[in-house]
Amino acid sequence: MDNVIIVSSTEKGNTVLTEFLRSQSFSVAGTISSGSEARRAFLEKAPDLVIINAPLIDEFGHDLAMNIAETNVCGIILVVKADVAEDVEAKVEEYGVVVVPKPINRAFFYHAVKMVLTARRRLMVLQRENVKLQQKIEEIRLVDRAKCCLIQYLNMTEAQAHRHIEKQAMDTRRTRREVAEGILQTYES
Repeated sequence: MDNVIIVSSTEKGNTVLTEFLRSQSFSVAGTISSGSEARRAFLEKAPDLVIINAPLIDEFGHDLAMNIAETNVCGIILVVKADVAEDVEAKVEEYGVVVVPKPINRAFFYHAVKMVLTARRRLMVLQRENVKLQQKIEEIRLVDRAKCCLIQYLNMTEAQAHRHIEKQAMDTRRTRREVAEGILQTYES
């Protein structure tokens, strides 16, 4: 179930948003009343979705939305008065923040929440793939450094060094990375 935090300075805003979200089977993990309190809370762990009901007691809310977007992978909806919605949207759209005008159209708001959560899920998949690719690149660099050591110190060709690392990995039932790390410890120490 998706974890939602509401940032709103008004009790009415908290109540309306909480009741609506719960009626649509979303889990509201809590409410926060100020931007500074939200920043502190999201340092440890951000929820799946943050809904900011602007203005807040200590700021308008768009800076908070941009800050959360830069430091966390969570969906963000900024609820603002209709007369400033376009201006605010122009400031926050490059951060992936969705702006919803007040008064809130329930159907539009529901679809905005679903869209933001769907986009977040896709972003999480891409982030996991990115981490895997970064690890693979790091392994390739490590193996290449180990090959360079074998070429330099044992006068092997690149193909011989590659074959040596592959064979060591198979024979000792270790990964290429572990074999490369062993070679680097031997020759770069």
